[in-house]
Amino acid sequence: MSTETQNPVLNVAIAGCGSIGRTHAASVGELPELRVTALVDEITEAADALAQHIEDNGTARPATFRSLAEAFAGADVDLVIIATPSGLHIQQALEVLDAGKHVVIEKPLDVKLDRTDQILAAAKAAEAKGLVASVISQHRFDPASIVVDQANRAGRFGRLTSAIASVSWYRSQGYYDSGAWRGTWAMDGGGAVMNQGVHTVDLLLWFLGRPVEISAKTALLAHKDVEVEDTAVATVTFESGALAVLHATTAAYPGLTVRLQVMGSKGSAVIDNDNLEYFHAAGSDEETQSGPMGLRGAGNQAEAELAKLAEPPVQTNLDPTLYPAGHIRQYRDVVDAIRNGRPAGVTIQDAVTALATVRALYVSATLGRPVLIADVVAGKYNDVEVRTGNGHLEEVTA
Repeated sequence: MSTETQNPVLNVAIAGCGSIGRTHAASVGELPELRVTALVDEITEAADALAQHIEDNGTARPATFRSLAEAFAGADVDLVIIATPSGLHIQQALEVLDAGKHVVIEKPLDVKLDRTDQILAAAKAAEAKGLVASVISQHRFDPASIVVDQANRAGRFGRLTSAIASVSWYRSQGYYDSGAWRGTWAMDGGGAVMNQGVHTVDLLLWFLGRPVEISAKTALLAHKDVEVEDTAVATVTFESGALAVLHATTAAYPGLTVRLQVMGSKGSAVIDNDNLEYFHAAGSDEETQSGPMGLRGAGNQAEAELAKLAEPPVQTNLDPTLYPAGHIRQYRDVVDAIRNGRPAGVTIQDAVTALATVRALYVSATLGRPVLIADVVAGKYNDVEVRTGNGHLEEVTA
């Protein structure tokens, strides 16, 4: 039996044909195991434009549809990518799983937690049928993230004590004005934290473990006619006792980097713009290697650690929307999960935890006090209408 017969190409439908839909189309186009057969968008012109773009890049033109139901009836589809506005994600993912298809959801999982029990149950039932459900968190697959995760799991950092995560980006007023859903609580689910910072939140949780409590403030400082925050700061306490500072903004003109520092009793690492800028882990014979005042950023082992990877990173200056390396790596994981009947590297539960953390941040900023993340997950604050700013509201509980 040929390899092609054993592993037939997976037919992909992309729901949502805006800018992030194009990113997913570019990612799928890099993998011979996948091909786009259907595009779904209520805006016919958007679907047609992406179909033409795919055809212009030398691939068969996919069929276009206005709904998932139409796509399932009119095209051969194995895997659905959901790249629609965030407030539609769970609703559409449930439809996909009910139709017996694999699903990949663009971040975040959704804008609310009230349907997470449904999607968790659906994903569990789907897994029993051999279906894969995953949420995009492509930076887990960056070489820098893999190095830090492997070192952490091996105990090379000792006890992780703290972390600093900063997403210092810029988005113009035109960015928010480009779509009626942008910058709204109902469809965007939040601003700099939910939309731009959720990837970094996920990495923070991946490295430091279960979050317990969060205290936050948010503000809208550099944009107008936007409901959500363009600046947020928070402190997070983890089950291990580790502490973290989280910062996210879309008001850092002209746009700086995403930086994540992870610090422990025997080692530390710095990831900046997805690159491993610094890494140092004490060896078994290095109990006092740094002296009483530390190395102060010296002793960088980053290059040596990256060289140990099975596939060393390739540096590229290409626009990530044209060559989305992280998405491509994650899709390789998704394909492997489908082929081998295992869960994807990023699960629905992972995405629920990240979403709950972001929701807790907004609740804390709204109420003006620390919030337990377990209470958010349990629904205690479901009736709190979050808002941007540092004003205090009366607590409303379910």
